[in-house]
Amino acid sequence: MNKRTPFLSALIVSSMILVLAGCGSAAKNDSAEPAAATVAGKDKLKIETSFYPMYEFTRQVAGDLADVHLLVPAGTEPHDWEPTPKDMAAIEQADILVYNGAGLESWVDQVVSGSDGKGMTAVEASKGLELIPGTEEEDHDHDHDHDAADGDAHAAEAETGHEEEPAHEHEHEHDHGAFDPHVWLSPKLAIGEVRTIEAALSAKAPEHKAQFEKNAAAYIAKLQQLDEQYTKELSGTKRKDFVTQHAAFGYLAHTYGLTQVSIAGLSPEQEPSAQAMAEVVKFAKAHQVKTIFFETLVSSSVADTIAKEVGAKSAVLNPIEGLTAEDEANNLDYLQIMQANLTALVKALNE
Repeated sequence: MNKRTPFLSALIVSSMILVLAGCGSAAKNDSAEPAAATVAGKDKLKIETSFYPMYEFTRQVAGDLADVHLLVPAGTEPHDWEPTPKDMAAIEQADILVYNGAGLESWVDQVVSGSDGKGMTAVEASKGLELIPGTEEEDHDHDHDHDAADGDAHAAEAETGHEEEPAHEHEHEHDHGAFDPHVWLSPKLAIGEVRTIEAALSAKAPEHKAQFEKNAAAYIAKLQQLDEQYTKELSGTKRKDFVTQHAAFGYLAHTYGLTQVSIAGLSPEQEPSAQAMAEVVKFAKAHQVKTIFFETLVSSSVADTIAKEVGAKSAVLNPIEGLTAEDEANNLDYLQIMQANLTALVKALNE
């Protein structure tokens, strides 16, 4: 027994060493997988987007080659949203920030100027598009002698237009400056925004340029189909004017030969003056308007009041400034909501 003891002890010690070595090797192998994943993850662009349409357009172009994050939370109206310190940090750490521009995101200039030299690329999706003038207080004379050809011009010039302005000229207090920012509500102009986003992603990650172009082309084909549906179904409606709670649908109206009559200005939070409401009521009665449109994310009380006054009904025309909880629960996206908007418009314009 005593003679075997040193041998057994040595054998036990040797076995323990082998077991520990095996565990150490297994531990190294386990940690190697996350490390490899981290390295692979660096190949993905990190993209922050300002609000829902920018998120959706960017996601469609990027596919699985980027981590795309939405800054403005679902159910939040983006016109007056401001980034938190956490949001600011996320933007600074991003490769790309995609925003609409045209004065919608009042916080962008400060964020972009603060991130100079840190490697983040700011992409103004509406840059190069023909913007239409917009003021916070709409002109409510409602003569509506708009030339439908203006809409065609705006659509045709989607690849040209306003020059980039110095940062200080973009300053405003949620009044959207000199332009109407709601470009994404015209499918024709949405195509221009998608192309701008694709070009920016391809420039940032040229090794994925072919895939970004392929993704963009596939989504643009869907937008072109949507545009064709809008053109076909809105061209033969009985009337061409529609009443909305706030002036979000100017580009849509211009593109498809319609006239938007807005109760309030470009911001949905703006309370219309008594005079503006009276003029809309007068217009609605004179033109026998049967539907007053309101929108998601803000109260419908103003639209409901006017609808009651003129004996009309109220209905949703969604500016797609953000998804509601219900939209998310139903897995709705930009294309589906635009289809619902078309259905609502066609119905109202044929009453």
